[in-house]
Amino acid sequence: MSTTPAPRPSGDEPPRPPGDGPAPRPGGDEPDVLVVGAGIVGLFCAWFLARDGHRVTVVDRGEVGDPAACSSGNTGFVGTQGSAPLAEPGVPAKGLRYLLNPESPFHIRPRWDPALLAWLWHFRRVCTEADARAAFDVLLSLKQRSLAILHEVCAAKPLADTLTAQGMLLACKTPEGFDQARRSVPAAVARGVPLRVLEPGELGRLEPGVEFDVAGALLNAEGAALRIPAFLVEFAGVLRGMGVDIRTHTEVLDFEVAGDRVRAVRTSRGDLRPAEVVIAAGIWSVACARKLGLDLMLQPAKGYAVTVAAPETPPRLPILLSEGKVAVMPLGDRLRLAGTLELTGMDASVSPRRVDGIARTVRSYLPGLDTDRRVQVWSGLRPCTPDSLPLLGRAGAYRNVCVAAGHGHIGMGLAPAGGRLIAQLVGGVRPELDLAPFAVDRWRRRFPRRRPTPGSTR
Repeated sequence: MSTTPAPRPSGDEPPRPPGDGPAPRPGGDEPDVLVVGAGIVGLFCAWFLARDGHRVTVVDRGEVGDPAACSSGNTGFVGTQGSAPLAEPGVPAKGLRYLLNPESPFHIRPRWDPALLAWLWHFRRVCTEADARAAFDVLLSLKQRSLAILHEVCAAKPLADTLTAQGMLLACKTPEGFDQARRSVPAAVARGVPLRVLEPGELGRLEPGVEFDVAGALLNAEGAALRIPAFLVEFAGVLRGMGVDIRTHTEVLDFEVAGDRVRAVRTSRGDLRPAEVVIAAGIWSVACARKLGLDLMLQPAKGYAVTVAAPETPPRLPILLSEGKVAVMPLGDRLRLAGTLELTGMDASVSPRRVDGIARTVRSYLPGLDTDRRVQVWSGLRPCTPDSLPLLGRAGAYRNVCVAAGHGHIGMGLAPAGGRLIAQLVGGVRPELDLAPFAVDRWRRRFPRRRPTPGSTR
């Protein structure tokens, strides 16, 4: 199918003025909005759009909760913990050490890849105190709003059992790490994160029967987590009950463009003519947007999750192992152990060395835990931006295309609020947050990319 890409943008299109309303509906049974991607991000875009009265269709190349999707295998942590961006002062200085150690929390596989080099260049530019502070504030605001939305969504069956909100522990292995964590508490509390230092013996009372080998721990009373993939599957059922048409095993093949609008979307199961398109396909958003001549500043960051049989007395609360950068999520008779961030391209294969490294880290904090009773080993590709802020907004000069991608390793905690912003933008309502920090093309002026040839065939 021929496409005629619109001129490259000079910036995100501002929303239509409040009261202007959504774009006119196409005729017949065509959707008002087509959401590409049925992960946590796409589903929350669909939820808010449907709640606002739009006729919504969601397409996905796989199944909801598909093991190949990054929404399906993580710990599901939400709440206000973990709002710091990946790019912080001092991270570049650790780069060589991380590069040479394949078991480090943040590993880059050396290779010639212009897109990776561009991403790393921008990552280095935002490793400043000012950028990190600004990103933290934005991420924290999204997380706080998202947690409130999740409490609303999960207030009743069938989703009530998929959210646990009893708090979260931050365990520090070394005295130095514990001292650093304690010093961060006043600033965190001032910014709305309810952290407190646990008194001696309090950790044992919170987690009776669990053996810890740590210097100390903090508690975030707002810590919460979703049971994944159960939440995704149940949430998709709720959406279908709202009238959302979710089409699985449906791949976007091409776009038909006229001027500054997408007029049709060609899929592996037929053509659709939506009034609006939302690209929310995780790291596969890059390939999808490229069909429209758009380059998204995203890199796939591979993460691992190891699910093991729970001991007789398992941890009760979700736990973040601070220095080790590993998360522990109780799942009834199982425990999910997740961590690492590898920039390895689109390679989602499992590295046994990485898996063993996660297990060793967990045993160093929780020596009584048997990490060899493995039920499942999973790896997935998280879509990451250089500054850790997702892409939320209009896609280039296209007046009816939005992007919602790049939520990285904290997508569960950002997706609900991001979905509401996208629905507000599509509906012509002024978004409740400034979308400038999330602009889809915010790096374009720093690193110009080759323009597509108008009238090309894709």
